[in-house]
Amino acid sequence: MQAILALEDGRIFRGQGHGAPGECQGEVVFNTSLTGYQEIATDPSYAGQIVVLTNPQIGNYGTNQADNEAAKPFIEGLIVREFSAISSNWRSEQVTDEYMERYKVPVLAEIDTRALVRHLRTHGVMRGVISTTETNADVLVERARNIRKMDGTDLAKVVSTKAAYSFDAQDSRNQSGDPLLPVQEAADRKLLHVVAYDFGIKQNILRMLTREGCRVTVVPAETSAADVLAMKADGVFLSNGPGDPEPVDYAVRAIREMMGRVPIFGICLGHQLTGLALGGRTYKLKFGHHGGNHPVRNNTTGKVEITAHNHNFAVDPDSINANEVELTHVDLNDQTLEGLRHKTLPLFSVQYHPEAAPGPHDSHYLFHDFRKMMEEWKG
Repeated sequence: MQAILALEDGRIFRGQGHGAPGECQGEVVFNTSLTGYQEIATDPSYAGQIVVLTNPQIGNYGTNQADNEAAKPFIEGLIVREFSAISSNWRSEQVTDEYMERYKVPVLAEIDTRALVRHLRTHGVMRGVISTTETNADVLVERARNIRKMDGTDLAKVVSTKAAYSFDAQDSRNQSGDPLLPVQEAADRKLLHVVAYDFGIKQNILRMLTREGCRVTVVPAETSAADVLAMKADGVFLSNGPGDPEPVDYAVRAIREMMGRVPIFGICLGHQLTGLALGGRTYKLKFGHHGGNHPVRNNTTGKVEITAHNHNFAVDPDSINANEVELTHVDLNDQTLEGLRHKTLPLFSVQYHPEAAPGPHDSHYLFHDFRKMMEEWKG
């Protein structure tokens, strides 16, 4: 099956089609992780995007339900150098090609992904179309140019759960009934109630909260602050998610209403929304951060953490009031703001993904810090 990628600037890549036949469109980004293609594919933060993986061989260890970060893949399409036809792993339940076809995700393989990534690094992320049905490159380029831009697009309410649900150690299944990895609850700690806003939440975040002895209620993105405060939560979590943070103004208003009334912890989009709630600004990066190997310095300890990233937008550090907010983490590649903490209120957030999946475990301590903040607030 032949396939073609057309970018909005007219650049064309031709290769082999796998997964689902047909056509997909979205913003084309690249991810530098060495493993974890299934976690990447099922991360709701990738909604509206086609992902290029820089690791040359993809699909070789297959797929399984336990590694899903959501009930289904959210990427629009996948681009790889070599797509394995076999699964060589004892945990595999389905060949990756069949998995992508099952969930209707087109895959483009056998192209020079290095050239594509260099093009995106030089010119920035751009809109693109993958097709196995249309062979006229000019037609596909025009379609790419007509795709709605990510800037100004609210995708959080699109991927969010439509109704609140509970996630805890006694019921480790998500709202779609898919089995999740078992979690080990600390028997000597009292359960704390966390209300988690779902802007595109990853399952491993929920597992990490549960492992810290939390009973988690997940709520839709547009849930009001009044409704959350009525749940008498010990803490509020703001999740990752796709799209531009600025149109998610309903969440910004809710965060402002909850600040100082309940401990708050945000990750990724949750961090950006926190920055906006604190009066800051956000901006779009040229080609974003996507991968499991980004060095971040913890300004509080001076230590460097290797971290997992997946974001196209960032908080402008110059827009944050330094008298009220401490800038706790910074990316050592480009000095992007990666974390902040309010100096007097129980509130902190990070831009990167401490839950990994895929990625290193250097930042797992942040979930413990959240529990400690909730315990101190209750005390």
